[in-house]
Amino acid sequence: MKFDRSLAIEQIRENQDWDVIIIGGGATGLGVAVDASSRGFKTLLLESHDFAKGTSSRSTKLVHGGVRYMANGDIGLVREALKERGILSKNASHLFKKQEFVIPNYTWWGGWYYKFGLSVYDFLSGKLSLGKTRYISRTQTIEAIPTINQAKLSSGVVYYDGQFDDARLALNLAQTAVEQGAVVLNYFPVTGFEKDKAGKVIGVKGIDKECGASFLIHTKTVVNATGVFTNDVMSLDNPDSGKMIVPSQGIHLVLDRKFLPTDQALMIPKTSDGRVLFAVPWHNKVIVGTTDTLIESTSYEPKPLEEEVKFILDTARRFLSIAPTKADVKSVFSGLRPLAAPSDKNQKTKEISRSHKIVMSDSGILTMIGGKWTTYRKMAEDIIDKLISLKKLPYRTCRSAEIAIHGNVNSPHVDFNDPYYVYGSDQKELKSLRQSNNHYQKKLHPDHEYCMEVVVFAVQNEMALHVEDVLARRTRLLFLDAKAAKSSALKVAEMMAELLHKDRDWIEQEVEYFSKLADGYILTN
Repeated sequence: MKFDRSLAIEQIRENQDWDVIIIGGGATGLGVAVDASSRGFKTLLLESHDFAKGTSSRSTKLVHGGVRYMANGDIGLVREALKERGILSKNASHLFKKQEFVIPNYTWWGGWYYKFGLSVYDFLSGKLSLGKTRYISRTQTIEAIPTINQAKLSSGVVYYDGQFDDARLALNLAQTAVEQGAVVLNYFPVTGFEKDKAGKVIGVKGIDKECGASFLIHTKTVVNATGVFTNDVMSLDNPDSGKMIVPSQGIHLVLDRKFLPTDQALMIPKTSDGRVLFAVPWHNKVIVGTTDTLIESTSYEPKPLEEEVKFILDTARRFLSIAPTKADVKSVFSGLRPLAAPSDKNQKTKEISRSHKIVMSDSGILTMIGGKWTTYRKMAEDIIDKLISLKKLPYRTCRSAEIAIHGNVNSPHVDFNDPYYVYGSDQKELKSLRQSNNHYQKKLHPDHEYCMEVVVFAVQNEMALHVEDVLARRTRLLFLDAKAAKSSALKVAEMMAELLHKDRDWIEQEVEYFSKLADGYILTN
């Protein structure tokens, strides 16, 4: 089935009865769409904005078991995540990178302490281990991380985990779901529910943002996979539902590679307030983060707090010989984690388990709470298994662990220095498109390798409808260099307008909106 939005709208008009309707097009929702459709259930996913617009495009870009979770004694979550890491490395090899991490030690005992702990991490990985943890000397640590602060440096520990591109994986999951028979739609918010006389949900009400048309769509089951917006959706079902989740904010700063001129990542296991901090090479830049700050309200564009920026910069200055400043930040992005609301109001966010749980409302809506990118597939499996156990769906075996995700390549050698590597098996089609038109060979921005054919491909093959979709998630330019993305908005809008048959007013509106959006990713001194 083609990944085409107009075709998806037609299918909704023609088909009024679905087995599963999923609300939310982030990691969890898309995972459920793949799982449900691959089991043969008639599946519809509705996303109010773009796929992975929220939390699912704003992670630290790691596929990991969670070293900190192990330190907290949550061995079950670690073991589950490590298994899922291995499955993803096989099913999305075009996006999965084995990443080497270095922990610098500034005490004589630190190296052996972390070596022991991470050896347990290796053991829990079993046959899916990415590499053996090893102790390295002070000299070897400096060779691995040339910009490490050498004062009082004693030794280092090397361990391995996974890295990926979160928004690209989300898009590929949407494409995979469609290939398995699902219908997925972005810019289609759910506005309410239809219920029977017993108060059970039998349908959802929604609006196609692009044309303004309203829909009432009937279904056997509804899955709420809206992450930090869970409370909003549940209030549509029951205004007295209360808070099921609390949002915790994490921000990341993006720097030039001169601050970490190596393929190795840096991991600080314990910062001044007990957090873990990463500096990870990604798309020829370095991502530094994250924070963990409980906040009151949710937003699709959360803003970094001044104290969060200061914390990351201060910590980076302590461990790097080249001290980054605000002026060095190419982009700052913030994401919200959907944490289960704690029973103890004094509980810190870092103490709340990242494991997931499923809750069913009186009306029959199944909601996923918590979780993380690494375990998205297992979360989806649990959701559909729950619907089956409740007799809402007939029994069918889960197949998602064996399904190759769209773009997956069989070759074990992926060139992660090529910015087009994220397209995987679609690279051939992109190359052909680029060669078909001289204009497509022009760069989006002189400092970056993306060319105009990615805009065409995004519109024609990846359901991109707005400039933000292209510059933030089909490519990652907004997250890598916000000023460059802002200056590229006009040429992207003009190309999209030509393809989508939009007028000059649309171009001006898109550029104005994106420019304001990009300003939120640029730090001011």
